[in-house]
Amino acid sequence: MEYPPVGGQTGSTLLMVLAALVILGLTAGTAGNSWKHILQRDREQELLFRGDQYRRAIESFHHAWGIYPKQVDELLADQRALKVRRHLRRPYADPMTGRPFELIRDTTGAILGVVSTDHGRPFRRDGFPAGYEEFSRASSYRDWKFVFESVQKAETTGGAVVSPGESRGP
Repeated sequence: MEYPPVGGQTGSTLLMVLAALVILGLTAGTAGNSWKHILQRDREQELLFRGDQYRRAIESFHHAWGIYPKQVDELLADQRALKVRRHLRRPYADPMTGRPFELIRDTTGAILGVVSTDHGRPFRRDGFPAGYEEFSRASSYRDWKFVFESVQKAETTGGAVVSPGESRGP
């Protein structure tokens, strides 16, 4: 037995509520995607800042002593002078992964720079600070290498940089 609609209702209210929920869901999905992109762009900016801090600290250490540090601790508290010198304020984590940066070392074990371990594709494609223009061609954050290499070092090594786990040779 079928009942007649009460008060002339035919389910149109239910359809309107469902349509509103679909529209709300699509809007929330779009907003979530936009928020994700905003956060990634913020992390990219922070990666540029933190990576550059390491590069500058290595440069400062090299200018002070003519050598490269072997440990990050040497950048944090350089004990070579009478007064402790801090080339790096604190050990920054990679903002893309939350873990420590991977150190870029030469064949002698000296630290030349840092790199992110994130394989994600960068949003940013241009407008990089001076010295980082090559980042515009990067296919992942692993291609954003923050390296200080003195002119003398670049001439003796041919500009080669060896990361942990890599071997250098023919």
